[in-house]
Amino acid sequence: MKSNFVMPRPRLADRRIGILAESDFVEEEISYYQHRFAEEGAEVVLLTRLWGNPSLTFTGHEQRAPLTVSGDLEELDYTELSRYSALLVPSGMVSDRLRFSEDVDTPAPAVELMRRAFRLPRLVKAFSCHALSLVSAAPELIAGRPVTCHNNLVGDVRNMGAVYTNQDVVADDDLVTGRTVAECHLLARAVIELLDRPTEQAEPSPRELEAA
Repeated sequence: MKSNFVMPRPRLADRRIGILAESDFVEEEISYYQHRFAEEGAEVVLLTRLWGNPSLTFTGHEQRAPLTVSGDLEELDYTELSRYSALLVPSGMVSDRLRFSEDVDTPAPAVELMRRAFRLPRLVKAFSCHALSLVSAAPELIAGRPVTCHNNLVGDVRNMGAVYTNQDVVADDDLVTGRTVAECHLLARAVIELLDRPTEQAEPSPRELEAA
């Protein structure tokens, strides 16, 4: 019997999605994002602070599974960042480890990356569970914006000036937040839907951003 099944159109063809990584990540979450976004035709790039190494291998939180990362977040200036469609900060201890700075008066490279990312309105920024702790040193990025997060982080995001919203997933233009890792599939769905919409929003050029 001849099948009439037709493969659906990849919704994220030619899109690039960056996922931040560090040790104590949630294995199932990262695996889900890699497969789900690739299923829609996107290129998925794992990013971290490489500390001068060509790559680093991290271990997961539950099964201690290895994850090798070769994408250097410190190389993402405005020109490189403009080639991405979304930047996702996952659950676990990823955000806490990436917000470390050797000098307490100097923001961590991942925090500076977030500052650049929030100046690009076409770039979707997604945060799962505890991930918003990464921008605690830059509260102006989410001040006044509706977000959700893990219950343990509610006081923190309110102190950052954000508007906590008691929902599993909150999408506010280019900002998507998920309550816990259990909602990672809903977070991914929200990111896909945002990226699949046509946009007419003007984006400043990398040169303009660097000069600002």
